[in-house]
Amino acid sequence: MAEPLSARALLPLAAEAATHAYAPYSRFRVGAAVQGERGIYTGANVENASYGLSLCAERSALAAAIAAGERRFAAVAVACIDAPDDAGVSERTPCGACRQWLVELAPDAELAMLGVDGTMQVRDLLPHAFALKAKEK
Repeated sequence: MAEPLSARALLPLAAEAATHAYAPYSRFRVGAAVQGERGIYTGANVENASYGLSLCAERSALAAAIAAGERRFAAVAVACIDAPDDAGVSERTPCGACRQWLVELAPDAELAMLGVDGTMQVRDLLPHAFALKAKEK
């Protein structure tokens, strides 16, 4: 595996992915990039007129990585390119569903968000997250 990038170094890739979002209803484009052991995977939000069927960028990127065989992640970056410059952290963090996905699939990853100084650990996004023990094969 190549040397993993930091979460902050993934931010330009997440911002680029956001330009490909399908967000005709919210006009709030989001991109994500995740660093796996084999590579970097990006995703963008894909809205649907039936809002519950929409897919967030974080879940899109993680699903692409999982489909490629990744299981361990070092870094995650999220870019909400349509967030106002004065938007706070709460307007840039992953939603609750994405937090659950992230804490299950990438709990030890470093997380960076466009427009937010510094980084944090994914597991800190969702204290006391719901978890089940995986069944043995």
